[in-house]
Amino acid sequence: MKQVQAPSFPVRDHDHGLCMDGALWRAKSRFVEMGIKWTALRERVFRQIARSHESVSAYDLIESLAKDGKRLAPVSVYRILEVLQAAGLVHRLESRNAFFACMSEHENTRNTITFICDDCGRVTELDAPEAYQAIGEAIAVARFTSRRTMIEVSGVCGECQHAAASC
Repeated sequence: MKQVQAPSFPVRDHDHGLCMDGALWRAKSRFVEMGIKWTALRERVFRQIARSHESVSAYDLIESLAKDGKRLAPVSVYRILEVLQAAGLVHRLESRNAFFACMSEHENTRNTITFICDDCGRVTELDAPEAYQAIGEAIAVARFTSRRTMIEVSGVCGECQHAAASC
């Protein structure tokens, strides 16, 4: 059996500028590949989502963007979120109805498990094609038609566990 690599939660005090630089480069490159215009407004929304490794709800996003200038209509933000999701740059956290920036290079097939730390709120992904293959096999056996499959795991990251143990 293939050994699973541990999900990578960035340490809290890491240089997030490096994450942001990489995410912006991937975003702009992906838009060029897709033939989509990278606008200043799309960049503002993406930057707000990618400003941390935590998820953000659409309405929290609207509020934080309003602090930087004109208040956007929810429909405008949702349209931008749809474009960013279609490009694989932002993922929706189904269990929390929130969004997080994809900080890794992976195919847009979404064969990932999403891990959410209940203590610090950080989110990370782990490629897990074997898990999705097993689900696919179970779907076939059940003669079921799946419309969407996602795996989200909430719990406590290693750094928060260590901090709790140190108290």
